[in-house]
Amino acid sequence: MTFDISEKLAIVKVIDALIHADGVVHNGEINAFGKLMEVLDFDANFLIQARFLETEQSISMICNFSNEKKELLENIMDQVSKADGFVHQKEIEMMESVLSSIKMRIHSNV
Repeated sequence: MTFDISEKLAIVKVIDALIHADGVVHNGEINAFGKLMEVLDFDANFLIQARFLETEQSISMICNFSNEKKELLENIMDQVSKADGFVHQKEIEMMESVLSSIKMRIHSNV
């Protein structure tokens, strides 16, 4: 599956926010993010660009993803949240927020 630059930015923004959601960046999360860097083919400079993206912008971009890409993002979020061996409540809340935002936007555009 290929992603364009804006799609990669949106994914990286969401995953970076998820990693920081509980206020602690764990080694497992760093390793999971490293794997994501390989899969999506981006570097640390790209991460810096993604951090400048507004969360609202990234959600808007994700809403335009194909269902297949949305499912992949959901799987990535799930894997990253479990990477440290424990899914923190703030991580759960963040994932639910992203997923519900996507679903609300889809329904409001129908």
